[in-house]
Amino acid sequence: MDLQPSSRPVAQILDDAVAGRRISAGDALRLLRSPAMISDVSDVSDVSGGGDIGDAGTAGASGDVDLLDLGMAAHAVRNRWNDPEVATYNVDRNINYTNICVYKCRFCAFYRVPGDAEGYLLPFEEIGAKVEETLALNGTGILMQGGVHPDLPITYYEDLLRYLRERYPALHIHAFSPPEIKFIARKERMSFYDVIARLKAAGLMSIPGGGAEILSDETRKRVLAYPKCSAEEWIDIMRQAHRNGLRTSATMMYGMGEDVAARVEHFQRIRDLQDETGGFTAFISWTFQHEHTEMPDVPETFADEYLRTLAVSRLFIDNIVHFQTSWVTQGKKIGQVALAFGADDMGSTMIEENVVASAGTSYRMSQDEMEHLIQAAGYRPRQRTNLYERFVTREDTAALARQYRHAITPANRDLVSPVVGAAAAPATPATPAGNALLPVLAS
Repeated sequence: MDLQPSSRPVAQILDDAVAGRRISAGDALRLLRSPAMISDVSDVSDVSGGGDIGDAGTAGASGDVDLLDLGMAAHAVRNRWNDPEVATYNVDRNINYTNICVYKCRFCAFYRVPGDAEGYLLPFEEIGAKVEETLALNGTGILMQGGVHPDLPITYYEDLLRYLRERYPALHIHAFSPPEIKFIARKERMSFYDVIARLKAAGLMSIPGGGAEILSDETRKRVLAYPKCSAEEWIDIMRQAHRNGLRTSATMMYGMGEDVAARVEHFQRIRDLQDETGGFTAFISWTFQHEHTEMPDVPETFADEYLRTLAVSRLFIDNIVHFQTSWVTQGKKIGQVALAFGADDMGSTMIEENVVASAGTSYRMSQDEMEHLIQAAGYRPRQRTNLYERFVTREDTAALARQYRHAITPANRDLVSPVVGAAAAPATPATPAGNALLPVLAS
């Protein structure tokens, strides 16, 4: 993608975005680039367009677009889509059913090659125990994905889905990322559409955005992510999921030394597909964690760059309602701050997470702590369902929480809420009237 920064005044770009007028990829690149993020541009004056960013009053002569101006604009757009007084979250866990993977992405510290003594494939019963503990902690669903295991046929995935659906009918199953779908399709000599249709019939309810990283093939080839899924393959798998009537999430993992133009290319691909199908529920971005990976020398991405990238993604991707914070990689305090930079959702309480943790970053919190953090940031906390269809109360989850209380492990006893089962207000729609999620292309 040959992309050059826009020469438009920054104030005009921000005004357009706040007013609901679409900004260009060049506009987004201009907003993203600041001196700290320009490693590939020798003449900063070229990026500043001859100084008119400074003339606009929102950036200095150096070309540094003011972070707070970006945040205020992104927050205004967030409030146009969502209730300004509410920030949402969900209670679930990431279940990684296997760490065995045929691919060797340089940024991944989680995978083990086939035959490695540390490789595992969880028994269905162990996955079921994790589900029961999730329900005991007022959870509503799971995110389930793993490495790309070479020996698993499509029937394995169907059997696993049926096992969970039959035993836990109230559970939302958000599972199997595009690289897993691609490998199944190749192994079974099936189309992406047909693989997803069979998994849906077995109980799959939505698909996570894992494996996206940066949707720029130049970057993907450099970090060895291209073999598992090209940028266009990732997009097409999501397109076929939307054609099957499944909602999916859109993700981005960045800070691997890529040019910021690659991030804008990623934004553009996501926005284009959302224009086509309307099937993305949320956009979630986070920063590369380098410990224990094959990329230990990549500089750390700090909070200011994270907040800038989040804000610009909200301004540019103008057709997705919900944006999550990345408190799991940035920490709880920056998670709170992100609610003022375009995010409306704190994401999961993260009962369990293994992939980011394997790269040296591990955070978790109880439902009560999540609600406290949201309140302290100035919002009313509301638990939501996995697809943002409605809010959830403690009363809604109390019966299953009591039924599976026995499943809580000693390691997670600190996550138990003392108010499980307390009465609360009835469930209400999670999206304000007039801001219904965009329709899914079902055929």
